[in-house]
Amino acid sequence: MTAPDLAAALAGGADAGLALLPAGPEAGRGGQGLVRRLDGVPGVLFKRYLEPGRVHGPALAALVALRLALPPDERDRLDARTAWPLCRVLDGPRCVGFLMREAPASMTWRTASGGSRLTEAQFLLHPEKPATRGVLRPDPEQRLALAVELVRLIDRLHRLGLVIGDLSHANVLWSVRPGPAVHLLDCDGIRRAGAAPVLEQADTPDWSDPLAPRGAPASVDSDRYKAALLVGRVLAQDPYLAPGAPLDPLPGVLTDRQLGLARRVWEQAGGPYGTRPDPTAWLLALGGRDRIPLAPAGPPVPRTREPVDARLFDGRAARGSIRLQRPD
Repeated sequence: MTAPDLAAALAGGADAGLALLPAGPEAGRGGQGLVRRLDGVPGVLFKRYLEPGRVHGPALAALVALRLALPPDERDRLDARTAWPLCRVLDGPRCVGFLMREAPASMTWRTASGGSRLTEAQFLLHPEKPATRGVLRPDPEQRLALAVELVRLIDRLHRLGLVIGDLSHANVLWSVRPGPAVHLLDCDGIRRAGAAPVLEQADTPDWSDPLAPRGAPASVDSDRYKAALLVGRVLAQDPYLAPGAPLDPLPGVLTDRQLGLARRVWEQAGGPYGTRPDPTAWLLALGGRDRIPLAPAGPPVPRTREPVDARLFDGRAARGSIRLQRPD
């Protein structure tokens, strides 16, 4: 595949042929795939599946099509905040991977040895150590802003009719330079609600929904539970905090009012399916605003008309011609 052909595939979502992709060095490895760079194509990564026989190609094509169907401004926001699949990569008729954009350089940090690592959410959950001194830490105001950005991203994906599935310390990136921002990895694990996933949706240890039935697919309710885990653990800098335990954010992160509202939402997040707060509840709480309770609507009250008393009206009016006075 020539450079113009590859550019067209990236822009229009057309499938790219594996044999014609420019080879590049390894950029990362996960449980489901190997990520490589493409020589001569900066900012684009190729994720190749380790077990392509288990890949549901139409589901991946649906994710590519969903992005292309968005209005340009919405598509730009999605690209800025996620490693969304841009196009599939095929080896003959078989789907073996996809191309995606590389995470922003602002979401990486330099190790003491000079290497580069992604700034994962795990660095928000643990205090600084000698080995992680290269990570630019947030102040209390920035920590709150990062939690808000996380919830906004989850809310945006849910409004698109999507189930995220795996939300954890390892697939969320963040940065406070030039401003608080987040970035979601492993977006091929996302699926349309009610549709099959590209691969069986993963679940990270210590981030699973305790009420999810064994073997059941991820749902919006489990997303809401994991969103609460992210918010609570980021605010409190506690990698194991979960609803049922007190929410005690770091000093200076929340005002007294915000804390009271956030604790209420936190407690509700551990409830049964159908009662867990949606992202809007978190946005209101972290912004110091509460929902306005509305009284449930009662049964409709029948409206009756009083009988008309004809005595209240004049008799029949005499209608004649109207004579207008001629001006002087």
